[in-house]
Amino acid sequence: MPSLSEETNGAATTLQAGASIGIVGGGQLGQMMAIAARYQGFGIEVLDPGSPCSAAQVADRQIVAEYADADAIARLADHNDVLTYEFENVDADTLDAVRARVAIPQGTDLLRVTQHRIAEKTFINNHGIATAPWRPVHNRAELATALGELGYPAVLKTAQGGYDGHGQIVLRTPEDMERVWQDAEFPECVLEGFVDFAYEASILVSGNGSDYVTFPVVRNIHRHNILHMTVATSDVDARIAEAARDLALTLARGFALAGTLAIELFVLENGEVLVNELAPRPHNSGHYTIEACDFDQFALHVQGVTGQPMPQPRLLSDAVMVNVLGQHVDRVRHAAAEHPDWHVHDYGKQERRTNRKMGHITVLTDNVERTIGELEATGCWDD
Repeated sequence: MPSLSEETNGAATTLQAGASIGIVGGGQLGQMMAIAARYQGFGIEVLDPGSPCSAAQVADRQIVAEYADADAIARLADHNDVLTYEFENVDADTLDAVRARVAIPQGTDLLRVTQHRIAEKTFINNHGIATAPWRPVHNRAELATALGELGYPAVLKTAQGGYDGHGQIVLRTPEDMERVWQDAEFPECVLEGFVDFAYEASILVSGNGSDYVTFPVVRNIHRHNILHMTVATSDVDARIAEAARDLALTLARGFALAGTLAIELFVLENGEVLVNELAPRPHNSGHYTIEACDFDQFALHVQGVTGQPMPQPRLLSDAVMVNVLGQHVDRVRHAAAEHPDWHVHDYGKQERRTNRKMGHITVLTDNVERTIGELEATGCWDD
């Protein structure tokens, strides 16, 4: 488990248009972040090993290098007035090495917490916020003890490196132990007890290090452990909305958050809200905000890391967002011609692969259930 410093936020002084932002990571989140920054008059440089990467298509410059390349990070720091990151698989030590040369408002404690599930769950619980029951496990004996306490079914997750279902083993019966690593290869893990939730949800919170605002609670639908669809509607139970907002603000204050933080949730049948995971940056489930809110998650991320005031975003229309994966691209491109109401986002990725996120579609609506049915009826997302 990582050790954390007392300082969590390297807040920048307020930056004006004409300043330059360095983004570590060049995927679609970096691309949409760069577009939002460009609208606000900022220059953009991106660091990513892929060339060309999605974010570089809208940036002034790209440094082609690995995320942990200390010399490349130092060049990025020297070229820009502030650094930000678009995803959590960034080397925190490499960023710490340039903290004296450039502001990194998100800080690196936020990275370290969200990179490590034990640190993350400990941080959440220490702030009085509930999660699914969990235990740290480091070998098969500890796993057996944890299963005795939490029971079946349960999910074994590596403490670091997992995403979209990778690094997870679902344990439903004792026979599933055959799929678990032997002690010689056993990574640091957490075991989570299953939660009987009504639905999965998420909430975004953005801040500038001292002031924080939240986006609406949205409902998320996953397929094969990958986000398939996000439903944003003003018709959310007031108790659930208030509970999610309160925990989001508590976590934001705990991190002295600058930028956008995504919080994935479980909503139980009784209305209780549990935190599942955190993401220290804009999130797939927040893409609907580009069209459906007066300020989107990327704009407020940029405003937060550049020290701007934080406006409270408003949902202007109910909306449905659906991901476009590699296997969906051809069907979506064909169907889009017949659906002018679709807001189509293509990330410009050169290589198409099954289950790779290639874009998304957002539809504004006055009837989300009807719109969900219409989207599914196109057959674009059939397996």
